[in-house]
Amino acid sequence: MCRLVAITSDTPVSPMTALEALDVMREGHDGSGVGLLLRDLGGPFEEMKDAPILSGIFTEEGIKRLDEFMMNLGFLTKYKLSFKVSGSPPPGTPERDVYLIRAYEYPKEWEPLSQEEKENRLTLVRVKIRQMGFEKKDMIVFSFWPDTIMIKEIGDPLAVGTYLGLDKKELGARIILAQGRQNTNYSIDLYACHPFFIQGFSTMTNGENTAFVPIREYLMSRGEPGYMGFFSDSEVFVFILHYVYKHLGLDVTAYKHIITPLQDQDLEGHPNGDLLKQLKRTCRRLIIDGPNCVIGVTPDNTMFMVQDRKKLRPGVVGGRPGMYVFCSEMCGLDFLVPDRDKKSDFQPMYTDTVLVGPERREVKLCRQTDPLHLPH
Repeated sequence: MCRLVAITSDTPVSPMTALEALDVMREGHDGSGVGLLLRDLGGPFEEMKDAPILSGIFTEEGIKRLDEFMMNLGFLTKYKLSFKVSGSPPPGTPERDVYLIRAYEYPKEWEPLSQEEKENRLTLVRVKIRQMGFEKKDMIVFSFWPDTIMIKEIGDPLAVGTYLGLDKKELGARIILAQGRQNTNYSIDLYACHPFFIQGFSTMTNGENTAFVPIREYLMSRGEPGYMGFFSDSEVFVFILHYVYKHLGLDVTAYKHIITPLQDQDLEGHPNGDLLKQLKRTCRRLIIDGPNCVIGVTPDNTMFMVQDRKKLRPGVVGGRPGMYVFCSEMCGLDFLVPDRDKKSDFQPMYTDTVLVGPERREVKLCRQTDPLHLPH
């Protein structure tokens, strides 16, 4: 199993705090890798919320190719954050040339574009850089999106964080997703490391999804260029979340109905029974097979946790107004929010979706038996 911790906070939190919580839970991961998603950024990035930020790992030659590519597109560097690593990397961590976090100004010809068109073009740019990296093995790109930083590396999470100096004030974030990996199903590849991200949506998962192949085939047939890679059976969870919003026009309260629909007899008396039956039929190939505990974030910085029917992976949500934590283990939650009302801690069951909105005032619960929230 892996270990997961997600933090949503009114004030920016250091990513090292999340990695320290992972270390508290280290019996559940073997230190083979770490992944971080940072959103709702503080520090210098707070003044440039709309600027797309490129996150990745590059060789010196890859940086040269990247610079030429971005300049030809009309992107100009607005701000960059350097990682000046010193000494030998931790055991198992490769030596890298450049860990890149760079914010850009949009090309001038993009100014009249709609927000949707800008988002689609940003995705195409990221896909192209990723493809360029595959060609010469000199670029690994994790995200290219406003108000978003992603960091991934092989090795023990806390040791990697210390090595990279992730306690920098510039890296404070109000939304953090962090995963400590246990290498079980696949060889160690940074593209297989959670969290996964596309267009403001992100998920990470503890578990395995044996329905991976039919889900992958269905998603790849949707015509979305961002649905690519599939280095992990868990990567499909973020693509399904994106599909629920962008293709079905629904929201996170419908997500559970897609990945683990109710039994037919339970749909008979449901307030949205007819719609849910149709969704179950048309999206049948997106039904997962677990066990899985999924933690995710939507573009408006709503954080959520769901479990599948098998409910064999731990997950707990707790906190206080202004700071909530979604965690694999109670000890991680205790470490991060020791002063909370523990009687309010919640461990979701298989029909539950637990939510904390961007206002961070309370934990909300919606069950699949409740009426579906439908956009107007």
